[in-house]
Amino acid sequence: NGAKSGKTKKSKKGNTMPPAPTKPTRKPAGMKPSGESSKKGIDQDHRMNVLLLYADDWRYDTLGVAGNPVVKTPVLDALSQEGVRFTENCVTTSICWVSRATLYSGQYLARHKFKMIGRNFDVPQNEMVYSLLKKHNYTVGHVGKLGLNVELNRSLNFNFYNEYEGWHWKRIGYRLWHVTEKNTADALLFLKNKPKNKPFFLNVAYYATHAVDTDERQYFPQRASMSMYLNDTIFEPEDTYDKMPYFFTQQNEGRNRWRWRFDSHEKHQRMMKNYYRMASEVDTSVGTIVDQLRKSGELNNTMIIFTTDNGYFHAEHGLADKWYPHQESIRVPLIINDPRMDDEYKGTVNDAFTLNVDLTATILSAAGVNVPPTMMGRDMSVLYRNGGLKGDPAMQSRRLAFTNDRRQYPPPAKDGEGIYHSGSESSWRTEFFYELETGFRKGFIPASEALVRKDFKYFYWPQYNFEQLFDIRTDPKEMNDLVNSTELFHQRKLDEMRTRFRELKDLAHSDLAIIL
Repeated sequence: NGAKSGKTKKSKKGNTMPPAPTKPTRKPAGMKPSGESSKKGIDQDHRMNVLLLYADDWRYDTLGVAGNPVVKTPVLDALSQEGVRFTENCVTTSICWVSRATLYSGQYLARHKFKMIGRNFDVPQNEMVYSLLKKHNYTVGHVGKLGLNVELNRSLNFNFYNEYEGWHWKRIGYRLWHVTEKNTADALLFLKNKPKNKPFFLNVAYYATHAVDTDERQYFPQRASMSMYLNDTIFEPEDTYDKMPYFFTQQNEGRNRWRWRFDSHEKHQRMMKNYYRMASEVDTSVGTIVDQLRKSGELNNTMIIFTTDNGYFHAEHGLADKWYPHQESIRVPLIINDPRMDDEYKGTVNDAFTLNVDLTATILSAAGVNVPPTMMGRDMSVLYRNGGLKGDPAMQSRRLAFTNDRRQYPPPAKDGEGIYHSGSESSWRTEFFYELETGFRKGFIPASEALVRKDFKYFYWPQYNFEQLFDIRTDPKEMNDLVNSTELFHQRKLDEMRTRFRELKDLAHSDLAIIL
């Protein structure tokens, strides 16, 4: 079930939390009933501080600890050695504003319907992660990229709010700021000035490593970083754009941006080195912010989450940027360092299909706040607390199963003997529905959907009624489309996944109180 897989070496024993409050909060949604605390002296339902470190355009392997041979991220690497790194964490839509709307709402695009930036953000603001935490007496802060281009009710959602994006260098007052320096300074301002007698939630929404799209140079690191990676040679993927579907023409925006960044050796090296410099700058910023929590004595009561809004093509498939259902685009890093974590999980990796839609439920549950029935994700702490999840996925019922907060787990796929499913009280999801619909013209950024599993992936391009099938086990780079294979096994797999895809799509577009 992915709850304890791929364990790495243990970190040193973690610190404990302050004494428990006298009135424990309600059990977070989806948790198994717990008797005594798994660790003496720690109340499992204590209201945690939550620090969300949310970077931009940063895929799963832009971390030293993930095996990247070039990029240097020592702070995040160390953070993962003290917590859990989720190696199969994905987004349900790979584009900035949709992914952020999912974070704020806990919903798939199919439900929150925020297809185009700046237009029709219809999620009730009293049901967003910010407002729910503020309502429950949290001090709530946001610094950096909000990513919606719509105005939120600041008094309802925030105690501290400083939103900005779109630049790497900017003069503000008498100082020339780099955006990551500004993110750091604002985060420290919040942490130093917030009330000391209330829990807090802070989203440090970095603009890095997003490019400045309007400037052909794209990436502008800090001056002190320019000495990094000078003698490194960045791997350059083969240009395999001719293997993309027939409707991927030279006017496709992913191909346009490939020409901006990657159509020559010199350009590819320069772009990727500057990109990695900006990633290392975020790593340094994280260290500074965590050090402040350590100095203030709050580190031992703070859940720290590092993740990003979407993945990124670094020239794979002849593409740049994101959008499509390929691994490079949908897989993003996730590191959780949680003082409530069982010791056995510290310093481990986990290959469960965690999703960005789970972030909201995880944050609310750490705060002891009930997860609203409109949200579609799940508290990820069940994967590393109280012994993790031990259930056999194949044993769950084919009926709709209810969680503690009355949301439903859909029945598993009819084929596959219960192996493919969206979770149960004792097991984590083993598949999920991916969607991208933006309103852009189809030749520019075509809509795409997928059924994602660890063994096979089914693509559907709805504007062209075009299907693809990939065997991820033998073809992890998704180069060999099996949709026209004459092998009986592939034909049956295609039929089964096509049917299941439609089921999950219908559920995503339903108004059911459901975990997907």
